[in-house]
Amino acid sequence: MKLRASVSSKTKLSATLKSWLPILQSNISDLEDTLGEYVQTNPYVDVRSNIQGDFSSKLPKKTFDKKTKNSITDKIESLTIGEKTLYDVLYEQINAPLFPTQKSQDIAYKIVENINEDGYFDGDEEELSEILGVKVEEFEKVRLRFAYIDPSGIGAKNVKESFSFQLESADVEDKLYDVVLFLLENMENINKHREVELFREAIKVIQSFKSPPSIEYFEKEQNVIPDIFVYEIDGQIEINLNDKYYPQISIETTGVDKGSEFVRLKIKEAKDLIDALEMRKATLYKIGLMIVEYQYDYFRGGEIKPMKLKDLAEEFGHAPSTISRAIAGKYIECNRGVVALKSFFTTALDEDLSNSSIKNYIEETVKSENKLKPLSDIKILAMVEEKFNIKMVRRTITKYRKQLNIASSSERKKLYELSVSE
Repeated sequence: MKLRASVSSKTKLSATLKSWLPILQSNISDLEDTLGEYVQTNPYVDVRSNIQGDFSSKLPKKTFDKKTKNSITDKIESLTIGEKTLYDVLYEQINAPLFPTQKSQDIAYKIVENINEDGYFDGDEEELSEILGVKVEEFEKVRLRFAYIDPSGIGAKNVKESFSFQLESADVEDKLYDVVLFLLENMENINKHREVELFREAIKVIQSFKSPPSIEYFEKEQNVIPDIFVYEIDGQIEINLNDKYYPQISIETTGVDKGSEFVRLKIKEAKDLIDALEMRKATLYKIGLMIVEYQYDYFRGGEIKPMKLKDLAEEFGHAPSTISRAIAGKYIECNRGVVALKSFFTTALDEDLSNSSIKNYIEETVKSENKLKPLSDIKILAMVEEKFNIKMVRRTITKYRKQLNIASSSERKKLYELSVSE
């Protein structure tokens, strides 16, 4: 199946599309609001919504096909427009006065790499200290400084310690501080201390703490409306735009003096708006064609192959940043589920290396590991870095392991022991 002829045009972005770039980067559910911003200043444009409450797809962002989920990379996420992640915020704070020396900063960076999505530190301090060439006491001393960075409570080992961290930044008087600290130290039997002075006030303080500490960075679920449909029908791959939910734009000029300079200008703006909407459709359709050509095997049940943003950029004659905006927040619905467009770009790690290759390596490595001493994520990380000659962080290995439904090293050891005893 050859589709390149359909997208061989390399024309530059027109002035219309440059003027209305927000239309291109908006997803369908936000498109009406984006158009509405322009309509407010144009009395001759009417926008009618086609979005119904009965969406064709109502899936949370994170409930994608397993193999599709595996293809999302941190690099592509950084290319799209969005708010700072938890890790962005943490890395920005690794500096003086909390971390004044290079050694303390190196330790802090390693700590951040081992903070899970809930905001808790779940690394092996002894192993990490050995890697950094520092004493465990030094490592722990730096970790405890996370009690003074944002978001409050981050970097703790458990809920109790996270609350203690949050207490350090809470605005409470000394006496109440002491009561809260006492209750935290006795959380398992907290109700036995109801007679303690300021008990109720202390409980209110504890109830104000965030659990888990990274909760404000959790990705909110939303209804997903796909922009593109890709299906195999009678052995052929077919691509269609989901224009059912596109707003309809009409120009209302009944009884208007079209000779007026103001009216002519506004009518031209209205036509440009319609052109921009049509160009959005054309751009996404061409992107869909390119993805199907590059990822043809995936739509036939295979794996996602390495693909770069610049491949599309070169085909369109656009900048990679423009393509990045075009795919951000956009989805394809196919026989394998609802898939984010950015999921198909898997080569952020190296020239011809996709993270699917790394996950396959992790899966095979775990299958052949020593059952008496399962590999930790840190050791798997070292093996991956040596095998593929790349630099990664431990939490990426942990993420990949979880996506592959592989238990942690301690859990695998227990499972191996059970299988032997049986």
